[in-house]
Amino acid sequence: MTRTGRGGKMGWRALRSELQARLASGHWGAGGRLPSETELAAEFGVSRATMNRALGALAEDGLIDRRRRAGSRVLPAPRRAARFAIPVVRDEIAATGAAYGYALIAREAGPAPDWLRARMGLGAGAQVLHILCLHSAGSVPFQLEERWISLEALPEAAGEAFRDRGPTEWLIATVPYSEVEMSFLAEGADRAWAGLLGMEAGEPVFTAERTTWWQGRAITHVRLRYRRGYRMTTRY
Repeated sequence: MTRTGRGGKMGWRALRSELQARLASGHWGAGGRLPSETELAAEFGVSRATMNRALGALAEDGLIDRRRRAGSRVLPAPRRAARFAIPVVRDEIAATGAAYGYALIAREAGPAPDWLRARMGLGAGAQVLHILCLHSAGSVPFQLEERWISLEALPEAAGEAFRDRGPTEWLIATVPYSEVEMSFLAEGADRAWAGLLGMEAGEPVFTAERTTWWQGRAITHVRLRYRRGYRMTTRY
């Protein structure tokens, strides 16, 4: 007996469970192709939107591969996807027991440099808001945030001063994200910003770069720099 949602129809979670059971039993075989979304929706008596959500969840779980126009197929070996929650530096600092401090250093709108246009896929003449700010744990510098926000994708950023809260907090509250690209690198502290982190030029610094998109459109790119000793932990 299948579980149903209100009104006798299956909800997407119950539907996902039913489809998972079929996958586990080898109903379609390793690498086999599933019936179309329309066919499955008719079989289970649900809307295409509900079936789409259930199939999307199975794809996120690494059980099927979905391709536009090509349909869905069973993955021979389930893939495990890393789930990354964008950390809020205020919360990171609070977890250490230190008082959180924030200072806006620079804020300027202007044309995106060539390297940023290539990184974010922006067109010629694209305008971005460039922000530099420092987050502190007590009296100790914790994170130097250098961020660029696409004003084409998010024009309301032009009206935000960012004097009282950092860009990450504002972005999380303002716009969702559908795709994230992360890069991690080790570099020597540049003389131009080493002093902001209380470091000597050339000292090792941990840098994280992150670009986020919403429905195929790049929203923001950020460089986060930390002093020696910083540890980033994620679980999936």
